Order: sequence, then structure tokens, then C-alpha cells
Amino acid sequence: MEQKKILIITYYWPPAGGPGVQRWLKFAKYLPEFGWKPVVYTPENPNYPLLDESLLKDVPENIEIVKTKIWEPYQLAEKLNKSNKKFKAGQFDVGKNQSWKSKLSIWVRGNFFIPDARVFWVKPSVQFLERYLKENKIEVVVTSGPPHSLHLIGLSLKKKLPNLKWIADFRDPWTEISYYKHLKLTKSSDRKHRQLEGNVFKSADITLATSYTDAENFRKKGANAICITNGFDESDSGKIAESQNCKIEELQNRETGDQKKASQALKPSNPQTLKPNFTLSYIGVLEQLRNPENLWKALDELVKDYPDFAESFILKFAGRVDDKILDSIEDSGLKSHILNLGYLSHDRAIEEMQHSDLLLITNFPHKSSKGIIPGKIFEYLATGKQIISFGPEEADVSKILEETRAGKHFGYNDLETVKSFILEKFTLWKNGDLLENTQNIEQFSRKNLTKKLAEILG
Repeated sequence: MEQKKILIITYYWPPAGGPGVQRWLKFAKYLPEFGWKPVVYTPENPNYPLLDESLLKDVPENIEIVKTKIWEPYQLAEKLNKSNKKFKAGQFDVGKNQSWKSKLSIWVRGNFFIPDARVFWVKPSVQFLERYLKENKIEVVVTSGPPHSLHLIGLSLKKKLPNLKWIADFRDPWTEISYYKHLKLTKSSDRKHRQLEGNVFKSADITLATSYTDAENFRKKGANAICITNGFDESDSGKIAESQNCKIEELQNRETGDQKKASQALKPSNPQTLKPNFTLSYIGVLEQLRNPENLWKALDELVKDYPDFAESFILKFAGRVDDKILDSIEDSGLKSHILNLGYLSHDRAIEEMQHSDLLLITNFPHKSSKGIIPGKIFEYLATGKQIISFGPEEADVSKILEETRAGKHFGYNDLETVKSFILEKFTLWKNGDLLENTQNIEQFSRKNLTKKLAEILG
């Protein structure tokens, strides 16, 4: 039986790094098993904030990848203000950290580039793809955002080719995402954002959401919305299972080398000993809007109040952490406990998850963000490690942690309950009883999620 073709329009594709690339990379990997032949359309000269060559191994052999050139204004923005390099990763300074240059840059970004600075790729892409779709007899198209400007490609193609089946995939919300209110939008710009978002919801045949709450919110705005979460790749979890068999002395040697690297970067005053440590790890990008300040306070108090905790504890970062967050932590009593490995490849990041005792995940603190499920939680689940999560109350993440018995979710104002949770896990660890006991995680495997996608595609 001949496979049906599906065109995936995505800005992020290997060698791009970070969570944004993995969703459709993994779908493309498993779609052929369910009768679909993926074709990828992506920029020829993208300005990626992160690179990860290790993800290239997951690109299916013989997959057709179509590329055209894109113009992005990020180089101009960075000349105006060096901190604007955060823009291409969807980040920027907030609150008291904003200089006048940051304020001006954010205003320009929010009001001149609607919905985002990749909008200049829309028109040439529509012109190219209208002919390409007809010539190659492709009847199903996916647009994946952010950048949400890619949904405008789908919107225009749908108008030109009414029989085209269009799936608009929202990895993050558009106007409901927490940083939206920080964009300093004028009333007319806000109106335009919301109008474009509404047009996408009403015109797409299917709108995919990555969380239960987002799907519900999209439906309220007129979308035919279905939730397919992100997940973990079974082939990656195989590597995790293999790493679980490492001998303890090998773990000690590996951590010793990492600690030496971190000490050179941060110059802690008290290097940790060579024995096993109780390690709380954050894997990924940590920005100012998701900074769990009360966690740092809780850890600082635990270090001061419990000598055995202070002797064993390490706070490990593997990813890109905002400098201002690092500076604030280093000014506390945690300075000598920080192990900062910097950005790592996806494979190395998975290794660091496994070589941890607690895994940290953070979300934006506002109620409007309760539907955001950070992609890394699923790879966390695959390790079997306990997870400590921060975000708004009644978050979708909390539902997943309860269902899988994989950890606990806290609000950003919690302090004593956070201390009690960490101390409880530390005591279990010290007694050798911190067991891996997750359950019901197979529903989040990338293969099972792709099967669900294929059923929706029909």
C-alpha cells in the first residue's frame, strides 16, 4: 500500500537544539510505521539559538527535506542591544532587569513583527509551496509553532487550496502564553495578534495542543482542538536503561570530572568530595520568567540547617541558565554547591538526568500557563527519577505527576512544603530507599503518540 504524504512546515529542525525541534522530528521518525511519508519544509539559513548535532541521528534516512531562504532581523536587534540575542529563543529581560534598550527592543519586537520576527518567511513560502503541493500531490500540511508566523503560511495555503487538510500544531499558546503580556503591545497590535490567532483556529481543520488545558482553551476560541502531548523516545529510554547499570565507582569518576569542569567555570569556594552526592538537577533552558526563587531559598535554608544535607548536596544545571539567575544563586549560600555544565547535547542531557536524584521542572507562575507541559517532563518520566515541579495551581503537569506517581508540583510561593519534600527525599536517599517507582508512562512514548496522530490524520 502506497504511503500518504504529509508536509511538515517547521522552523526548528536538526541541527537545531532544544525542545522545539524534537516534537516533529520524532513524529517524522515514526510516521512511516503508520502509513505516512513525511516531507519537511524548513529554512535554508535559520538563526537557531541552540545547536545539537546529536539530533541528526534521529532524522529518518531518505526523508525529503525542502528548504528555502529566510530573512530574520535578529542581527540588527543584537547590534542595538546585546541582550536581544535572547529574542530568538523567545526570552527577554523582565521587570527590574530591563534597561531602556531592552524596553525599546521589546516594544519593537511586539508591535512591528506580528506575530514574530520570522514573519518575513511567510509570503515567499506560500508562493513556493502552492506550486510544490500541487506538483507533488500532497494533501495534508502541518504547521508547527512557535514561531506562530508559520501558521500564517498554513492559513494562506488553506485559502488558496481549500481541499488541503491543514493541521495547526501549537507547541505553546499564542496570546495566552505568559510572556505575551510583557510585549508592550499597543491596542491595535494586540487586536491584530488576536485576530490572526482566531483566523488560524477557525480555518485549520485540526488544531493540535500539547496540553489538556490548551486544547480546552483553543476550543473555546473556535478551534477543532485535540491534545497530543509531547513524550519520550523509547530508543532514548533504552540508553537510559543501559546507563542504569553503571557501577557506582564509574558514576563517582564521571561526576568528579564534571565537578572539576564546573569549579573552573564558577570557582566554588568549597569543592565537593569524591563520594556520591544527593543531586537536584535542572536540565534545559531556564529563563527569568520561570525562576523558582523560593526553591533557592529553601535549599539555602536546608544547607544551613542540616550539616549532612550540606555535605552531600549538589545543585546541577545542564543547559542554558539566565546569567541573572545564576548571579542571584551564587550570592546565596548555594555557591559552593553549584555544578554548572552549560548546554549539552540531547544524549548527554539524558545521561545527566539519569545521574541525578531529583529532577527540577519549572513553568510560568501565572494561572494562564497551567496548560503548559514542558517537553522535558516526559524524558524525566522515562528515567524513573522523582520530579519536583513549580508552576500555577491545578497545572496539567500536576495531573501527570499524580497519575504517574513521579513527583510533586508546587506553587511559586510554597516554601516549607518544598523544604519538607526535599528533606523527605534526601532522607530516603541517605538510607538507600529513594526508589524509582513511576507507573503508566507508556502512554507518553513517542511511538504511541505518533499512532494517535496517525489515527487523527485518517
